[in-house]
Amino acid sequence: MSETSTRCGFVALVGAPNVGKSTLLNRLVGGKVSIVTPKVQTTRTRIRGIAIVDTCQLVFVDTPGIFSPKQRLDRAMVDAAWSAAGDADATVLMVDAAKKLRGGTHEIIERLRKFDAPLLVALNKIDQTPRPHLLSLAAELSERSGVQDIFMISAANGDGVEDLRTHLASAMPTGVWHYPEDQLSDLPMRLTAAEISREQAFLQLHQELPYALTVETDQWQPFKDGSVRVEQTLYVQRDSQKAIVLGKGGRTIKRIRSSAQEQLADMLGQPVHLFINVKVRENWMDDPTRYREWGLRFDA
Repeated sequence: MSETSTRCGFVALVGAPNVGKSTLLNRLVGGKVSIVTPKVQTTRTRIRGIAIVDTCQLVFVDTPGIFSPKQRLDRAMVDAAWSAAGDADATVLMVDAAKKLRGGTHEIIERLRKFDAPLLVALNKIDQTPRPHLLSLAAELSERSGVQDIFMISAANGDGVEDLRTHLASAMPTGVWHYPEDQLSDLPMRLTAAEISREQAFLQLHQELPYALTVETDQWQPFKDGSVRVEQTLYVQRDSQKAIVLGKGGRTIKRIRSSAQEQLADMLGQPVHLFINVKVRENWMDDPTRYREWGLRFDA
């Protein structure tokens, strides 16, 4: 296809923590490219997911939640979200329709409106929200913030998502596609594997510990029989946290490894032999190397 017959553009998905951005990204691209947990601030960096709508290639950018940052990693994540919005061809602000508007929603909208890209609002979780409340939220957003393009969706079950995707495709500029037609994400597989294991750690651990851990893929070794050996290290900040991750008799880390291995094998379509070591690295949140790997600014 020639450049004049195709469209291609970047769409930033932004919003407060835990409003469903990663779930929407996976729904938009038709596959899992971003991890999803009930924990806030699961997404730490910008993750791109790719979808095709007729002759348009949409590159969706999942971003960390926007909130008031208190430490270095918080600042870097919020900075990544604003940066993605500033670089996008269109921005979708996600709002949890099942809740009242957060105090900072209108402030976020005002800042987003300063960018050149069109701004859309997606009221998510309509399957959990009475219609009168939805209409009231839409009216408030339109009256107070002047937002006209408001879509009512459920990222979980797909309601309204196709309408949103079609609208975005029509708004993208003409141009050549940036990625192959069958590619769902630009995240390297080693980093994807680390994210899958981190997701399972979040789901298996119910304390506030997950925010204090990170996972790195140390080795990726394919074998002639079609299987692959993946070695990872899960880092925590203190010995007491290591004991929690391991669990009694190593049962917790075994559950994390088993679930992550199953997901990776399903994603890759090949057998996976996953090994996870747990180590203490006290100051990993202040290590510039971690930020470079995630595409974050260390001094944000």
